[in-house]
Amino acid sequence: MSLIIFMGISFLNAQERVPEVEELLKKMTLEEKIGQLNLLTPGGGVATGSVVSEDVETKIKEGNVGGVFGVSSPEKVRQAQKLAVENSRLGIPLLIGSDVIHGYKTTFPIPLGLSSSWDMDLIKETAQIAAKEATADGINWNFSPMVDIARDPRWGRIAEGAGEDPYLGSQVAKAMVEGYQGDDFTAPNTMIATVKHLALYGASEAGRDYNSVDMSKIKMFNEYLPPYKAAVDAGVASAMTSFNDIHGVPASGNKWLITDLFRERWGFEGFVVSDYTSVNEMIAHGMGDLQDVSALAINAGLDMDMVGEGFTTLKKSVEEGKVSEEQITKAARRILEAKHKLGLLDDPYLYSDESRPEKDILSEENRAVARKAAKRSFVLLKKHENTLPLAKDAKIALVGPLANNKNNMLGTWAPTGNPQLSVPVMEGIKNVAPNAEISYAKGANISNDTTFAKNVNVFGPRIEISEETPEAMIEEALQVSKDADVIVAVVGEATEMSGEAASRTNLNIPDSQKKLIRELVKTGKPVVLILMSGRPLVISEEMEMPVSILQVWHPGVEAGNAIADVLFGDYNPSGKLTATWPRNVGQIPIYYRMKTTGRPAASPSEFQKFKSNYLDVENTPQLPFGYGLSYTNFEYGETKASSDKLSENGSITITTTVTNTGDFDGEEVVQLYTHDKVRSITPPMKELKAFKKISLKKGETKEVSFELTAEDLKFYNADLEFVVEPGEFEFFVAGSSDHEFTNEFTVEE
Repeated sequence: MSLIIFMGISFLNAQERVPEVEELLKKMTLEEKIGQLNLLTPGGGVATGSVVSEDVETKIKEGNVGGVFGVSSPEKVRQAQKLAVENSRLGIPLLIGSDVIHGYKTTFPIPLGLSSSWDMDLIKETAQIAAKEATADGINWNFSPMVDIARDPRWGRIAEGAGEDPYLGSQVAKAMVEGYQGDDFTAPNTMIATVKHLALYGASEAGRDYNSVDMSKIKMFNEYLPPYKAAVDAGVASAMTSFNDIHGVPASGNKWLITDLFRERWGFEGFVVSDYTSVNEMIAHGMGDLQDVSALAINAGLDMDMVGEGFTTLKKSVEEGKVSEEQITKAARRILEAKHKLGLLDDPYLYSDESRPEKDILSEENRAVARKAAKRSFVLLKKHENTLPLAKDAKIALVGPLANNKNNMLGTWAPTGNPQLSVPVMEGIKNVAPNAEISYAKGANISNDTTFAKNVNVFGPRIEISEETPEAMIEEALQVSKDADVIVAVVGEATEMSGEAASRTNLNIPDSQKKLIRELVKTGKPVVLILMSGRPLVISEEMEMPVSILQVWHPGVEAGNAIADVLFGDYNPSGKLTATWPRNVGQIPIYYRMKTTGRPAASPSEFQKFKSNYLDVENTPQLPFGYGLSYTNFEYGETKASSDKLSENGSITITTTVTNTGDFDGEEVVQLYTHDKVRSITPPMKELKAFKKISLKKGETKEVSFELTAEDLKFYNADLEFVVEPGEFEFFVAGSSDHEFTNEFTVEE
């Protein structure tokens, strides 16, 4: 038998078939094959569109449903499977899907936060726990990971990905796929992962969700596609198409994307599902009526239609010669092979063990990992004097609309989590520092704009506007601050200010909170800003203030405990930014891998006419990719290469030393960047090629080495060939991308 092997998971190649699946296909009518291609929801979960499927039970019994989502618990999943297995003609079980984006009931930090840990083992562990919990509740198919590269923080879904860099994004994609799927699909605690959104969704124009994408193939292959390819190489068993168009054709009907690239060039052997009603939405794109767009999708290689039920037109398209039955058979085969891989054809009730939820979901062990993941995701953006860490017996004025707020701890896209089980900041401080004296005031609303609040509060109360006047709230905050040693202000975004359909043009901290911060600073007391958000914000004003700033994203179910761990020094923050923070919205898109121009700016901070710069602000970002401070300090020694020449089949070792010169034990993310000085297509100014997260005791020095090969330097040229070209390369090793190159080597012919 011929197999394709990815990370221990076997996939039958196109010449090999599963006997059980082939026997089923022989028995199936055209209508039953089409039925396997329909994914419906009874509306029990969070819908991301206006459509909810009707009469799902009857459709399951008639064999017209291949999978459902919005159904959970062993009992309900058993009922759904029983409808399919015992009432339909062929008794084919269902795929049970769900959006398990950053944890199931145990909610971890948002993915952008998790990526800021730069800890792939930890990210993999969070995915393993998510799979364990979701499968305990009957779910066998996960609509995650989202691997879209995003360089425009106006786009709310930047919160769901790993940021701006294709190399780091690829490492995160691999870790999450391996975490969800494990090495045995038939194990009761693993599930099918879905890489999404295929493709380029993070580059939507103007940062507006669902918008068009227009991009050259060179940019696609070098900058945006690598994480999807990494997921395929890791053995991901499912993919989801995106809402945007590519080369003028919407992704769900794009044959070049689904078949030519994903299947034929990359060798993907799993199945492809549309995003929520994206097949139907091709009508609005201008691609024809429902029958037209459904035929376009199936002929492009799409296997399953999420919610829209446009594939019910396929029988008519077959009769009219617009679609071949063989194309429908191919799609049905892929769905049935996925069910075979999961073991559902042998045991439809594999995921219906009623003893599992109590022991596997929201356990103390799982919450401990959530706490660890949260504190490792935090990024110290600014430290002022010696304010942090705080003494555990300090008098603390705790203020801000997010300081004692459970509704905004989990973050966007946490539909399976319960906000009321989260630990708010005030509770966490009391848990970690019971001897601290805390005085609390809300101080401000997240926003005073009632229309904005209404738009945000679609899934429940995220922005609650107090009956008190804004002035009275600030005055109360100033009163509780009078006798405090330090003011801790918890500010930023509500959870649904980022995420899907949450694009923003103003990335400042809302005015209501900015006014509070200004007044707190005027007191002259030490101020710590705990900043929550699902995206990079514009904080140029706050960075100029005499304050310390700790970015905590939306930390998940253990939010308050993790924040307190870092505030009081039980854990020294070690996170690094995975997306660049702009000085203002006008700089967007801004990212570290930008290319130079023929007229590069002479100085990043000095304006010069007829050079590539702005009249009103310097080119540099507020905070660069890879940036993050610590309570301690790290000093880098001399960087050396084992050779100044690299052959096609050889390698060089790049070595540096890192010393902890401060007063605390800590962790540092050591980063290697290169620059191809001359290339057949214009190169980026810098490219991340490797990183290691190391721990250093106070005063300790460690040697850090990276092995670099010619393979690591490859790129897609103008003919989309994956090549390395001979020539000179620069490199440096540092704690962020914001450094000059220090060394060179040559790649030999």
